[in-house]
Amino acid sequence: MHPALSVIFFTVTSGAGFGMMSLIGLNVPMPGGGVGAFAACLLAAGLAIAGLVSSTFHLGHPERAWRAFSQWRSSWLSREGVCAVTTLFAFAIYGLVWVFWNERVMWIGWIVSIGSMLTVFTTSMIYAQLKTVPLWNTWLTPVCYLLFSLGSGLFLCAAFGYWQWIPLLSLPVFMAGIFLVLIAWIVKVMWWRRIMTADFSRVGSSPGTATGLGELGKVRLLERPHTGENYLTREMVHKIGRKHAGKLRLIAMIVGGFMPMLCMAPMLTGVHYPLLFAMAGLLMTIGLLVERWLFFAEAKHAVSLYY
Repeated sequence: MHPALSVIFFTVTSGAGFGMMSLIGLNVPMPGGGVGAFAACLLAAGLAIAGLVSSTFHLGHPERAWRAFSQWRSSWLSREGVCAVTTLFAFAIYGLVWVFWNERVMWIGWIVSIGSMLTVFTTSMIYAQLKTVPLWNTWLTPVCYLLFSLGSGLFLCAAFGYWQWIPLLSLPVFMAGIFLVLIAWIVKVMWWRRIMTADFSRVGSSPGTATGLGELGKVRLLERPHTGENYLTREMVHKIGRKHAGKLRLIAMIVGGFMPMLCMAPMLTGVHYPLLFAMAGLLMTIGLLVERWLFFAEAKHAVSLYY
């Protein structure tokens, strides 16, 4: 698949924004006072909205994006839009009460937290439900999206310096960040391992089914259907060398996984360093941009069998 930069930016930044909103909704300790609350809300909502806006740039007619909301019964894209708008509306109310009255309403926070995770889940299901792209068509896809969203959101929340322990787990936040990022990348490695086995035979597709000539015998390509490009060859057919893919995976894991965990190492001394959380969040975001580029570049659509 063609890795569109707008969609890559959307899935990474909105994931971080909604991950942060989910944790804020759970009333994790954050800066007190109107200014601190406003800064936290602005960062979380800003990332989410920036990602959603960037996603419209990939549309042929961005001005018609509003029509997607009408297909929520059958379309994961439409469900994503409904969940995103509903969650942002609830978060706006939650944030206004927090900023002006210094009160965090628990029941609204739960709506924000659940809605944020539902939004990330619906985003992932846009890809995971596609049987025409075997590499995406797995339960590991939404798990990766959710874990990466929570991981980046946790680092950004902790960067404000007020959240040092997770009461329910009696665990320091930096340790939770290490475990969450480690689990996320282990799941991603499992996802990458499927590349060798996630072929079109799993969904019953072959050059024979793509051309409709399978009943006549084994089909092989003699010439391309046409000499020029069209929309399908630009968007659905993309090749990346195995050597280059391997290097990029390593870069993604080092920058988005190992380096953020390394940032947590100084906190083993018992001192809380908010700046290191900010650095970890930034590094993880950069690594996820590489990971998400590979997510699209390595995927093969069934239409490529025809071309």
